[in-house]
Amino acid sequence: MVETPNAEAVITAEGVAMRFGARTIFKNVSFEVRRGEVFVILGGSGCGKSTLLKLLIGLMPPSRGEIRVLEGDWAKLEGEARRGLLRRIGVMWQSGALLGSLTLAENIKLPIEAHTKLPEAARALVASAKLGLVGLGDAAERLPAEISGGMLKRAGIARAMALDPEILFLDEPSAGLDPITSAGLDALILSLARETGTTFVVVTHELQSILAIGDRCIMLDKDAQGMIAEGDPKRLRDESEHPTVRAFFRREAM
Repeated sequence: MVETPNAEAVITAEGVAMRFGARTIFKNVSFEVRRGEVFVILGGSGCGKSTLLKLLIGLMPPSRGEIRVLEGDWAKLEGEARRGLLRRIGVMWQSGALLGSLTLAENIKLPIEAHTKLPEAARALVASAKLGLVGLGDAAERLPAEISGGMLKRAGIARAMALDPEILFLDEPSAGLDPITSAGLDALILSLARETGTTFVVVTHELQSILAIGDRCIMLDKDAQGMIAEGDPKRLRDESEHPTVRAFFRREAM
């Protein structure tokens, strides 16, 4: 586990609330993500994890509150300033979101083509390097349908890292994977975080992954409509007296 108590905050959420019509998803959510850590957003189904992720990457504005990412406020950014911030983050969606008609290398080159003026030879080198980084150096010319679910997740991470982002957001990276493949992906995430210095924000409800990779976490709860815990996930498991937190980390029925 990395110690980052004095590291700068690269994400700050203050008093964030999200509603859809009369339905409140969460309210008064406040936290910081520090540079270089693996930060986990966890909780049961329907608690708002994926909604919070969409707010953090600027896909929608919060109903109330402020979110700053790398000192930029999504609500105030437009045009080139907004595009500039987007180039500094990467996102891997749960499905991997690769285009099925393109090879893995071609998928990874897409954001490079969209955001840089690198020539084709340079784009190919970057794609090859990113695939090598996630252990897929021999799979560059394969199509997404030709690889396993775990390889798809790794390829999705490689594409999310194509522009060397400062923050990488992962949406349910272990979902649908068997325990051995999931453990391998956890090890990859930790390795990438430590070797590249990239900040990871991981949305998941997979307990083993949370304990394996998380430096710090926040826990959202559907009934509470907001945050019910924050801190080192192992300490929350061992020391929390909140009944919902205890039930989650100790797999206890309530």
